[in-house]
Amino acid sequence: MKEWVSAKVIDNKRWTDGLHSLRFEAPVENFVAGQFTQVAVDIEGERVGRPYSLVNSPQERPLEIYFNTVPEGPLSNHLARIQPGEQLWVTPKASGILTLRDIPDVESLWLLATGTALGPFLSILKTEEPWQRFRRILLVHAVRYARELNYADTVQGFRQLYPEQFRFLPIVSREHFAEAMSGRIPDRLLDGSLERRLGQSIGAAQCHVMLCGNSAMIKDTCAVLEARGLRRHRRHEPGQITTEKYH
Repeated sequence: MKEWVSAKVIDNKRWTDGLHSLRFEAPVENFVAGQFTQVAVDIEGERVGRPYSLVNSPQERPLEIYFNTVPEGPLSNHLARIQPGEQLWVTPKASGILTLRDIPDVESLWLLATGTALGPFLSILKTEEPWQRFRRILLVHAVRYARELNYADTVQGFRQLYPEQFRFLPIVSREHFAEAMSGRIPDRLLDGSLERRLGQSIGAAQCHVMLCGNSAMIKDTCAVLEARGLRRHRRHEPGQITTEKYH
């Protein structure tokens, strides 16, 4: 049986109709930046839970998740309505492999995210480790609409602290936004425009790529990268592509 601990909601920030950041206090164990926890609420006598990546660094409190509501989704819609002071449940131990723990030192670290999957990368970038280990860090965040480019202040903070080391590129697929590229991550990799925009290229010898987001993006992006000679990273079989498995 899964172990749960009680969490107290501190804040529920509504970014858009479907995007929220939920902050809560809970007695959880130490975790590694990039990992996820299980969050649950009791609905009609049943505990309904699912995995959510933590946005905060291991040293930050309260805990924070970034999520979107799903039509007819009982948990996400309940979380969207939950108020400060109310209770939810979390697992005390975080999980996940979307961390820097087993990634070898390389010249460039690429972080490619869609939607709310930006969260674990923010957790990683809030720690000192990536800035000490990689000469260049390139964060790409793909969304449907410009209003979904949230956590802009956090990203801007990285830009100010590491102006020579950090690059950020937004991609917006369903409307024109002057500061962003259009389309999808795998398409912009396939035609080379993403790398030209950032002034860096992805190659097996000098890069590691971390992917988090919708399954179609991950599948199609992996296909593009594997065609270039990059391969999936495993603890006992080092490669250049890291993705997460939430189930």
